[in-house]
Amino acid sequence: MTGAFIVVGGMIAMVMVHEAGHFFAAKAVDMKVTEFFFGFGPKLWSTTRGETEYGVKAFPVGGYVRIVGMNPYEEVAPEDMGRTYREKPFWAKSVVVLAGVVSHLVVAFVLYYLVFTVFGVETGEPTTEVAAVAATVDEDGAIPSPAAAAGLQAGDVIVAMDGIPTPDWDSLVAVIEARPGEAVTVVVERGGEQVELSATLAMREDGEGGMQGWLGVSPASVIDKSGPLVAFGDSAGAVVEAVDMSARGMWQLFSNLGNLVTATVQGDQDQIDANRPLSVVGLGRLGAQTERFGMGYTLELLALINVFVALFNVLPVYPLDGGHFAVALYEKVRGREPDVRKLAPVAAAVVVFMILLGVFAVYLDIARPFNL
Repeated sequence: MTGAFIVVGGMIAMVMVHEAGHFFAAKAVDMKVTEFFFGFGPKLWSTTRGETEYGVKAFPVGGYVRIVGMNPYEEVAPEDMGRTYREKPFWAKSVVVLAGVVSHLVVAFVLYYLVFTVFGVETGEPTTEVAAVAATVDEDGAIPSPAAAAGLQAGDVIVAMDGIPTPDWDSLVAVIEARPGEAVTVVVERGGEQVELSATLAMREDGEGGMQGWLGVSPASVIDKSGPLVAFGDSAGAVVEAVDMSARGMWQLFSNLGNLVTATVQGDQDQIDANRPLSVVGLGRLGAQTERFGMGYTLELLALINVFVALFNVLPVYPLDGGHFAVALYEKVRGREPDVRKLAPVAAAVVVFMILLGVFAVYLDIARPFNL
């Protein structure tokens, strides 16, 4: 469950980093910030420092920073004039509304940097380390695999078989395939010590009319770690790739929403998994599943979530960050302040859509969970 806690905790931190981006940007351009809260609804706790109240509210479904003059319906006190969002120039508004989006991309970059430098990425080149052990010989499940019967475990490194050293995967496969049905001795490194195990290899057709041996293990891949400087380029490339993946995923989600609803009614799991959104419930479950692949995969998932949220927030729809930027850009191009009140129905529709989509995602994650 460590992966689940990391993903869920990371998403909570992501919300606060996003809002902190708005907060510090607003402070930097001398806008007055009166509230910085995690959650919505009834207030659970708060404290005031200077002109800003910090706190936590009952429903942990996001967070917000209240900047004076950002709400078009807000009446500004005379003493706050000159420090409101609506009075600031285009560049200052842009910095403030896009700071949250940028924060996600920065967090994603840092996470990818940790993956490349600390945990490394799989190259696809197999090793003699056991990544997984097949439980049975076939789908019937009646006969345990030779590896399972012998007691091999994920993480074991096979160093010899039948007295023959196996320095790489190809040499190990050659020894196994040459001994169908034979009893063999397998020497593995486990916990810094060598352990000797006995296995009787299964027999499988080799595709040429003969038989070959089969042990029932999957190899771990070679892990490649980047140097501190190289990792900068690797991390930037990973963020760009994640942006592309997120953009395509977002388009697929919105364009196939009708098909997703139909598939849900019909119970078509394949179509649901191909088009579904994931809620915190599903992402937490997905985080737990990434544990078996290693911490690097969990951090990559968290990085991808940050990039997706950044892209979603930059959509030019009010009241998202991109919507605020679009309004500021309109004001800059047209040279006059727009009537933001006319966007209230659009904002209400967007909020309702996001709530319904979130509820739908939670339903799918509980009723029809996604598995790796």
